Amino acid sequence: MWPRMNPALTPITSRGGRDLPTGYSLLTNSLLNKGTGFRDAERDGLGVRGLVPPRIFPIEQQSKRAMGNLRRKGKDIDKYIFLSGLQNRNETLYYRLLLDYLEELMPIVYTPTVGQACLEYGAIFRRPRGLWISIKDRGRIAGILRNWPRQDVRLIVVTDGERILGLGDLGALGMGIPIGKLSLYTACAGLHPYYCLPITLDVGTGNKDLLEDDLYIGLDQPRVRGGEYEAFIEEFVQAVQETYPRCLLQWEDFGNHNAFQLLGKYRERICSFNDDIQGTASVALAGLIAASRKTGTELRDQKLLFLGAGEAATGIGELFVAALKEEGIPEDEARARCWFVDSKGLVVASRTDLQDHKKPFAHEGKPVNTLLEAIEAVRPTALIGASGVGGAFNQEIVEAMTALNPEPVVFALSNPTSKSECTAQQAYAWSRGKAIFASGSPFQPVEYDGRTLVPGQGNNVYIFPGVGLGVLSCSGSLVTDAMFLAAARTLASMVTDEELASGRVFPSFQGIREVSLQIALAVARIAYADGLARAPEPADLEADIRSRMFEPVYQDYV
Repeated sequence: MWPRMNPALTPITSRGGRDLPTGYSLLTNSLLNKGTGFRDAERDGLGVRGLVPPRIFPIEQQSKRAMGNLRRKGKDIDKYIFLSGLQNRNETLYYRLLLDYLEELMPIVYTPTVGQACLEYGAIFRRPRGLWISIKDRGRIAGILRNWPRQDVRLIVVTDGERILGLGDLGALGMGIPIGKLSLYTACAGLHPYYCLPITLDVGTGNKDLLEDDLYIGLDQPRVRGGEYEAFIEEFVQAVQETYPRCLLQWEDFGNHNAFQLLGKYRERICSFNDDIQGTASVALAGLIAASRKTGTELRDQKLLFLGAGEAATGIGELFVAALKEEGIPEDEARARCWFVDSKGLVVASRTDLQDHKKPFAHEGKPVNTLLEAIEAVRPTALIGASGVGGAFNQEIVEAMTALNPEPVVFALSNPTSKSECTAQQAYAWSRGKAIFASGSPFQPVEYDGRTLVPGQGNNVYIFPGVGLGVLSCSGSLVTDAMFLAAARTLASMVTDEELASGRVFPSFQGIREVSLQIALAVARIAYADGLARAPEPADLEADIRSRMFEPVYQDYV
């Protein structure tokens, strides 16, 4: 656990009573720098007078100025670079800005702009915000972890860059993903940035273009696989446990095979989870629960057809099955309500080419090759895209779903925007305004037939920050599927009737901190009930968790 209220000063001064840095050193410490926000007494007492302009600005005015500067940037990637520079200079102001303008800045800090940022990461890299650990560092990973200047890390988001969003293998350029995820942990759930560490594991790349690029910043070698890769990961996990024993490890954007293998290997050994499998499942399940509220049906009445059968899609299916089992539905009946279409057609029992994670959903049925044929054969109530194939839900597909359902559920969850299976405008137009639509990337409200329809964004940011906050608040030893199921139910319960009427199946981002708090509360309660909490349970759990959430306000140093 960490100090209540987590002022920026606390983690610095609590480490052996070390003094606060002064002068220019203070201004280069992004966690402590206030820029023009230093008061007169601080300017004198900390030796920064003359190093910053003379006029003193409160953080509210600094935020307003920063937003004005950002809005003058023409391209989203330039806005991303501006925000990265601000984060490197003054993290308190950076998070104040995010909270003040969250809906506007979320697409810049994370999807879809983070995809472009990863593609260009070698060119826009300015200052280290995390650690790169390469396969050539085997035997000294623990020492590299100790190079990080903050020695009480509680949360690591790690990627090996093989499956960055829907963009594929970006190798070392994938660093933008863990940096972005951890920014959202702080903005949306109040995890103090002091305790957060982004890591990219560089084992080479299978991207031919990167290997032929003389300016590529990662290892210029083919991606390592097999036993050597597994030994590297094992050393990394052991080094994390040795160096940061109270740390939660989040696996992010690994390729399908490694994602399932690593989750299966480590989920019972260490405090960890895979956001692409479990976080995506939780937010999608929340959307399905909310959609069922809107249609006046039960979750058990849904029949799901997935386009894509990778980690995201099958993760959703598994959590959907868990939810139905919790409601008393036998597992075989629950699985029979989930069907998948992969690159070779409908996943059925007669196929001999199925990977292990697909086999539990391979039902008896006639093999069909196309999505349209699958819709006609399965007759689903909900169509869920997790394929990374932009435009896969064409007019014929949406019209077929509409012919089967008064209010068809159409979730186009692939990221970034270019990979979305369809747009909100298309879903509403082709369904004649009947679709219950959600997407992975943000879309603007749509005017249709005199109504304003507001699409939901099935963004994992609704889930993983709250789950992480809940686990860390009670010093959880493991992260379980029951926690993600509770997170989904909690999120769905926070969608108002007014939001459902407008077309939304997720609440507004403006209330994301309260969403994260309530999810954290549900997760911590499960940890205490299941004997997974290593900290004593406080008398008022909600007040205790709230008191530990970082608020981006300046603390008085003098």
